[in-house]
Amino acid sequence: MKVLAINGSPRKGGNTEILINKVFEPLQAAGIETELVQIGGQAVRGCTACMKCFKTNDKTCIIKNDPVNDIIAKMIEADGIIFGSPTYFADVTAELKALIDRAGLVCYPKGHLKHKVAASVVAVRRGGSIHAFDTMNHFFQINSMFIVGSSYWNMVYGREPGEVESDEEGIRNMTNLGESMALLLQKLNA
Repeated sequence: MKVLAINGSPRKGGNTEILINKVFEPLQAAGIETELVQIGGQAVRGCTACMKCFKTNDKTCIIKNDPVNDIIAKMIEADGIIFGSPTYFADVTAELKALIDRAGLVCYPKGHLKHKVAASVVAVRRGGSIHAFDTMNHFFQINSMFIVGSSYWNMVYGREPGEVESDEEGIRNMTNLGESMALLLQKLNA
């Protein structure tokens, strides 16, 4: 089994990556392979609604000069997917939103992500995290994915790099999320 996490933050090693790694710890302890892919900070185009992915039906977007098609292929291959994003003006980063829009058109019509296990995590300074959380979860819902919950909404407070580690409840929530995700993956693959 494998879980792919997509980091929407442009800050490598920042708060969002810290949260993803906290979720990874129980997954790895359960023997589940994990991979972190960085989309934040890369030049990523948004969807142009050309609908060519519907015509070609080759599991790719017509835009070929950015990392989106490679990430879509990894998403299709994975058993579980984690989206992580900081909160930018009460939503996800532009790079993650571009992936959501393009992967949505490529994957949704043919059910390429159906019944995969999914979770989202949000790093937030103060407010707006629920909307970012909803953006990621709506992608999972429309693709008939199984969204894993935790002991609270998957948001952790912190602004400066590393500051999320001071939010003890948030960090416990990430560990619980990883444990719940591992359990669901094991049950589905039994």
